[in-house]
Amino acid sequence: MYKILAKEELAPRIKKMWVEAPRVARQAKPGHFIIIRLHERGERIPLTIADMDPERGAIMMVFQEMGKTTEELGSYRVGDALADVLGPLGKIVPPRRVGTVLCVGGGVGVAPIYPRARELCQVGNRVVAVVGSRCKDLLIMQKEMEEACHEVHYCTDDGSFGHHGLVTDLLPQLIELERPAEVLAIGPVPMMRAVAQVTRQYNVPTIVSLNAMMVDGTGMCGACRVTVGGEVRFTCVDGPEFDGHQVDFAQLASRLRQFAEEERLALQRYHERKEGCQCQTNG
Repeated sequence: MYKILAKEELAPRIKKMWVEAPRVARQAKPGHFIIIRLHERGERIPLTIADMDPERGAIMMVFQEMGKTTEELGSYRVGDALADVLGPLGKIVPPRRVGTVLCVGGGVGVAPIYPRARELCQVGNRVVAVVGSRCKDLLIMQKEMEEACHEVHYCTDDGSFGHHGLVTDLLPQLIELERPAEVLAIGPVPMMRAVAQVTRQYNVPTIVSLNAMMVDGTGMCGACRVTVGGEVRFTCVDGPEFDGHQVDFAQLASRLRQFAEEERLALQRYHERKEGCQCQTNG
């Protein structure tokens, strides 16, 4: 069992948890992910390792309550435990000193981009970040990003903080100004696709981290397959980071919607069970 050591709400429906997992913490690197299961009847879901503390034997997860499992995880308290934590998983590319790197994070994608930005800075790069969200209240990990990067630019869809608009609005001028050697983008699929479209025009190498559907995390089931450069790749063992100019984003988006109805029904049944338990308790 993997005990929850600390929990914090970063924004509405966005939680941060430190989980006791000594063996994972000792081996984890920025870019790695884990697959967790809450209990014996739970589904397996992938979550990025947002930070690690080998001395404490703990890893940090940041997640948004979107479906049944993440909402149930959000109800867990300090002292509760997860049934399974599998990891660290994924193919890690060691950071290189290339010059200037633009890190573009959208929504909860800021959590996995943070350790990568910190690592890129530590090896001698100039790191400039562009962070976006729907509104000011949903911006997360501002302090961490500002400590990890040389500059951070903010964008909100509603204009409540920073630039009024999308992260891609700022990209052309930042590319012209900074002349980055590469761009790293992590966030919703439409955002990563849009970033790749902009950077392709400037011929700037662009890495994206894909959030494909997964089951086993070891390349056996094939659920996380994506098409990159016309070839089938498996996100869990070949990624999760890929060349953004080669990813078939339309296929990825389609596969992520494949079980939308089942996910809706699972969340509905979870709410119904919760309400039933509350009625029994109150009765």
